[in-house]
Amino acid sequence: MKNKTFNKKKIFVVFICAAVIIFGLVIRLTYLMIFDAEYYQEKAKALHEREREIKAARGEIVDANGNVLATNKTVCTISVIHSQIKEPEKIVTELSQALEMDAEEVRKKVEKVSSMERIKTNVDKKTGDAIRNLELDGVKVDEDFKRYYPYHELASKVLGFTGGDNQGIVGLEVKYEEYLKGKNGTILTTTDARGVELDGVAEGRVEPVAGKTLQISLDYNIQMYAQQMAEKVMEEKQADKVAILLMNPKNGEILAMVNVPEFDLNEPFTLGVPGEDTMDPEEKQDALNQMWRNGCINDTYEPGSTFKIITASACLEEGVVNLNDQFSCPGYKIVEDRKIRCHKVGGHGAENFVKGIQNSCNPVFIEIGLRLGVDNFYKYFQQFGLMGQTGVDLPGEAGTIMHKKENVGQVELATMSFGQSFQVTPIQMAATVSSLVNGGKRVTPHFGVRVLDDQGKEIEEFRYGKQERILSADTSKTMQMLLESVVSEGSGKNAYVEGYQIGGKTATSQTLPRSANKYISSFIGFAPADDPQVLGMCVIYNPQGIYYGGTIAAPVVGDIFSNIFPYLGIEKE
Repeated sequence: MKNKTFNKKKIFVVFICAAVIIFGLVIRLTYLMIFDAEYYQEKAKALHEREREIKAARGEIVDANGNVLATNKTVCTISVIHSQIKEPEKIVTELSQALEMDAEEVRKKVEKVSSMERIKTNVDKKTGDAIRNLELDGVKVDEDFKRYYPYHELASKVLGFTGGDNQGIVGLEVKYEEYLKGKNGTILTTTDARGVELDGVAEGRVEPVAGKTLQISLDYNIQMYAQQMAEKVMEEKQADKVAILLMNPKNGEILAMVNVPEFDLNEPFTLGVPGEDTMDPEEKQDALNQMWRNGCINDTYEPGSTFKIITASACLEEGVVNLNDQFSCPGYKIVEDRKIRCHKVGGHGAENFVKGIQNSCNPVFIEIGLRLGVDNFYKYFQQFGLMGQTGVDLPGEAGTIMHKKENVGQVELATMSFGQSFQVTPIQMAATVSSLVNGGKRVTPHFGVRVLDDQGKEIEEFRYGKQERILSADTSKTMQMLLESVVSEGSGKNAYVEGYQIGGKTATSQTLPRSANKYISSFIGFAPADDPQVLGMCVIYNPQGIYYGGTIAAPVVGDIFSNIFPYLGIEKE
C-alpha cells in the first residue's frame, strides 16, 4: 500500500515538473515568435544570403592638357564556392592551366571548406572571360579594377601608386584619395540550405560610384623632356641622382618634377636589381622606400650659392647694401679665428655689389651677411617662409634644418650667408626664389588644379590661400635685374638662350662629411627676367669629374628653357 502511494507521488511530481518545463517552453517560444521574431528572421535570412563587393573604378589623373597619366584596367578575381563544387578535379586542372598556377596550390584552395575562397586576383580580363566560358560549377569570376599608368616611369615619384585594395599609397594617389577612391557597390544573392545560389531569385544590387578625375598642373610634354635631360646628365656625369623642377613662379603651379632614377609605376614593388630575390623582407622594404622617395620634397641639402639670392634680397630690403657699395676680395675673408675662402683662390679684387653677385663672391656675401646681423637674418628667414614647409600637395615634405638662433655666432652667420651650414629642400628653394622674383609675393607650390566629373565638368577648383607679400616690389625688381646680369655677364652664362632675358644663380656645395669630397651642383633660373613666367631648377648629386654648377647644371636648365619657351608661348625679345 505504501509503495503504491509513493509511486503515485513520484508520478505526480514528474508530471508537475514536466508541466512546468512545457509551460516554460511555451512561454519562451511565444516570446521568440512575438518579440524576437524580427531578429531571428534576419538571422535565418543571413544564412541564405551571400554579399559580394563590386569594386568602384578609381578616378583618373590627367595632366594640364587632359592627357591621362593614371587610369584603370579591368581585371578579374577568380574564386570558388565550396558548397557548389561538383567536379573538384576538373576545376583544379582547368584553373591551374588557365592561371598558370601550381596544381597543388589550387587544390588546397578548392578543397578548403569555406563560404568563398579566392584563387587569384588581378587576372587579365581575357583569361577571366575564358574561365567564365568554361561554366564550372562553384567557380566565380568577378570583374575588378587595377591601376594602370600608361607612361610607366613618367613622374613616378609624383603620381605615386595604389596597393592591392586600390587605395593610394604614396604621391598624389594618396594625397587626393578622398576624390579618387569612389564608393564600392554590392551584389546580394540568395542560397539554399547547402549554400548553392538559387536561380530565379531576385538579386539585391547596389551599383558602385566611380571616383572623380583629378586634373593637375604637370604637363606631360615638359615632364617628358625634363626627365630625358635628367637621365642624360646623370649618365654623362655618373651622378647618384638628378632632380629637376619647373614651375610657374606667379601662382606656384608645378609643370614638371623629375627625380631620376624613377621607377615603373606598374611594377612598384620590383627593384630591378641583382640579388633582389634573396633580400630579407626588411632589407627589401628599406630599398623600396628609398626607390619611392621624392628627393625634391623628402630630402634636404645645403643650397650653396643659390641661397645668395635670398641673402641679397634680405640685405637690399633691409638697406644694409646698395648696388654701388665697394668690396675687396683677396680670395678669403677672416671672421673671428676662421679664414673662409672664396671659390676663386686668387680673389676677385675690387668689385661693387653687382660684380659681387655676378662673380658669386663669398667674401662679398659674408660682409653683407655680417652687416645684416643674426636677428635680421632670422627675421627674413622667417618672413620668406624658410622656417616652415611650403605646403606642397604631396605627403612627406621635409622641413628646414637650421641652427637655433641662440647658437649662431659670427662664423655661423658668415657661412649661412652664402648657403652653407644649414639644409633646405629643393622645393623650398624653388618656391622661395619664385616669391622673391615674381614681384615679392609668396606662392604655394602645387599640382592639384581641379576635380572633374565623368563628363569632364569641373566640380571643384583648388585654392591655395592669399599670396602674402614677403618682399617689396622694388627690391624684387632689383633682384630680377641682378640675376639677369648673372646669366648675361656672370657665372650663369651657360644657361643663356639667345633672344631671351634669363635670370639665375649657380651653386656648388659640398656634402657632409667634407672629407668625402662629394658635391652637389645646382642652378636656379627664370624667364623672362623682367616678368617671370617659368622657373627652372636642376640639382645634380655627386657628379663625377667637373662638378661646378655653372658648368654642368646651368646648361641643363638652359637647354630645357630653349625647348619649352616656344611651347609655353614665351616669345623672343
